Amino acid sequence: MSRIGKNPVDVSKDVKVSINNENVHFEGPKGKLDLKVPQGIKVELKDSKLIVNRLSDTKQDRANHGTIRASLVNMIEGVVKGHKKELEIQGLGFRAALQGKKVIFSIGLSHPVEFDVPDDVKVAVDNQTVIKVEGSDKMRVGLVASQMRALKPVEPYKGKGIRYTGEVVRRKQGKSVTK
Repeated sequence: MSRIGKNPVDVSKDVKVSINNENVHFEGPKGKLDLKVPQGIKVELKDSKLIVNRLSDTKQDRANHGTIRASLVNMIEGVVKGHKKELEIQGLGFRAALQGKKVIFSIGLSHPVEFDVPDDVKVAVDNQTVIKVEGSDKMRVGLVASQMRALKPVEPYKGKGIRYTGEVVRRKQGKSVTK
């Protein structure tokens, strides 16, 4: 039995949960989310707790057991509180600006880079160097943040680029001149 999967998931009072054959639907103050449950896993609602059971003991079902339970916890937290990632831009002249549903990056290239923000994610830009990505779906928030970070990954010599707030980048020593 999965150590994570066997624990029941508490459902808060402001979350409405409905379970169809293979779909679990959540509604809360921050939005609506759906989770498609794979075959071999069964989700039940008893006494405001979600219980995840696996129907067989195959390797794939054992792997899905804990994963589905963790996804349920993340979705309940997402529709109640929401999820958030912060990025920071470092480098001389590097900045970002929000124009409608686009983020315009000036990151040392010959042209500004435009990034289209999906509808289910909110993006805010503070003082041109801090980007906040928020939404109810943890996977979408992480995906959008990683796509923004991939536009200009941090380089190891000067530390310029887009990074997560609090991310530590190992710096390399440059060339040394010997005489």
